[in-house]
Amino acid sequence: MPRTIGRGQPSPVNADGRADRLADDGAVETQQSTMLGASAGRSQATLVRADPPAAVPHVCLHDEYMALVHSAHSFDAFRALADRHGRPGERLVESLAEARATTGDGPESWAPAVAARAGLPAAAALGPAGYYADLAAPHGNRHVRVCAATACFAAAGGGHLAEVERELGVAAHTASPQGEVSLQAVRCVGYCYAGPAALDGTTPCTGASLTAQLTGREAPRAPVIPVADDTGDPVLLSGLLSGESAWRVWSRTLSSGTPEEVHREVAASGLRGRGGAGFRVAAKWEAAGRAPGTVVVANGDEGDPGSYADRLLMEADPGHVLEGLALACFACGARQGTVLVRSEYPAALARMREAVRQAYAEGHLGPSVHGTATSLDIHIAEGAGSYVAGEETALIAGLEGGRGCARPRPPYPTERGLWNAPTVVNNVETLAAVPWIVEHGGRSYARRGTPDETGTKLVCLSERFVRPGCYEVELGTPVRRIVTELGGGLKDGAELMALQVGGPLGGFLAPDALDVPLSEAGLSGRGAALGHAGLVAFDERVTPEEVLRHVWEFAAAESCGACSPCRVGSRRGLEWASSGTPPGREWERLSRVLAEASLCAFGRRIPPAVRSLARAYGDRPAGWDPQ
Repeated sequence: MPRTIGRGQPSPVNADGRADRLADDGAVETQQSTMLGASAGRSQATLVRADPPAAVPHVCLHDEYMALVHSAHSFDAFRALADRHGRPGERLVESLAEARATTGDGPESWAPAVAARAGLPAAAALGPAGYYADLAAPHGNRHVRVCAATACFAAAGGGHLAEVERELGVAAHTASPQGEVSLQAVRCVGYCYAGPAALDGTTPCTGASLTAQLTGREAPRAPVIPVADDTGDPVLLSGLLSGESAWRVWSRTLSSGTPEEVHREVAASGLRGRGGAGFRVAAKWEAAGRAPGTVVVANGDEGDPGSYADRLLMEADPGHVLEGLALACFACGARQGTVLVRSEYPAALARMREAVRQAYAEGHLGPSVHGTATSLDIHIAEGAGSYVAGEETALIAGLEGGRGCARPRPPYPTERGLWNAPTVVNNVETLAAVPWIVEHGGRSYARRGTPDETGTKLVCLSERFVRPGCYEVELGTPVRRIVTELGGGLKDGAELMALQVGGPLGGFLAPDALDVPLSEAGLSGRGAALGHAGLVAFDERVTPEEVLRHVWEFAAAESCGACSPCRVGSRRGLEWASSGTPPGREWERLSRVLAEASLCAFGRRIPPAVRSLARAYGDRPAGWDPQ
């Protein structure tokens, strides 16, 4: 009987595209994956009797099956096949993107041919082609991506997508009958300070006249990101505001420094990851152990709607991002670095690629860099549209050419990551701070911020503020000061009803709860999270019920489908939020399952985010804050 297994996710598959699991009665259920739609994988399940001989106890079959399950961590059939065929990895995803651009048909009509050219079974291409939004969505001769993420939702009250659909004459996630135009709703395009926004091909259009720009009545408008420093001595914005050139620290370190010295300064700085997890950077580097074959990945898949800090750094100061990555590779003993840039950032992708070409031309990368024994290669990879693919294990799966689904840990990526090599994944903003730390010393960096959360942070303010933009502040800065003094409050004299911090699954603060330091510790005490530190303001134009439904829509759409609690729970929550009926004790039970059994932080963060929303709006909507 056909059944959907989440976001294009069939059960774990074997090399021949089948997935076997033990049925309740001891039979083996075999699922043959097929693609019956553009955005969801479906499975045809049939029962095949495989009862053990009478002389063999049933428990033996069970024990053998469980042994196979437990050994799945050490053997991946698709990874083994790809390994034998030259590790096509991201080249497979790029080939799928090229094939998608030439047709409006579903992946089942073109993905198998891409797999065949790579020497892989059809399922190896159908998986990512049905999973990633950019590959699953129909593409016409003109492809428009409209941002449906939180900041644009707050800027236009959620009505801009319907206006675009009406003006272009095509519904989201479809193409016109003759293939002239296609429309895709995405989250997000990084113009949170000027929303609502869209990408017409690679041309950004923003603002209240979005539909007029998309229909040609007005010229496309895309203002640059406003930036400002609140620290007096910027770290992350030093290249933009102080004119400090990139690669100076790298050249000096290669000639007179050691990997141990770089690691020691970063350890002394107390630098933590800026991508949301907040793990100590030096500890992650140390976990890789400078093992042969180590890879360092710069995560530029900035998925938190409301944040555009990584986009700013990659577009306006790509040299410092690459220099930070090079120093991380040096400290970790890595000869290979990769930067993943989200597909919704076409300008950042182009700037990073050009910066890499320039770095090679100037001798900063390649064999025997600057005449030393250090060799380093860096290349740029493009994402394909997935929020969860920014999680480090999902990111690695994507770079290997698979679905961007979270993987169980252990093993951790620093032990077995990209193609089973030790892999260090650091956020773009994290790496951008490393050159300053190495040049000025870890202790100088540690004197900033708070004792437990040192340094500075880029904070992004959404379109609703009087002065939206990207600000560098010290960690521990009061949120109220950021909102009122730096951001100037809300424009048009609007009243702040709720403030979202750290993305859709970060959390919400009430207007009277802003006297909290911008830090993970301070925000977690209020049921929120720092995340990428994007601040999205909601005024009275959007109701609490609409915000709640928006959060659940995001969770249901972006769940990778790898675990049942998140895949099923996010859809159940959306059903409740759409019905307008208080969920009562059912939500209390579901929230425990999500928090305790989800595979990654995406599912675990849903309950506290929803509860914080209910508290921020004074328990309206009702029934969503059981504590």
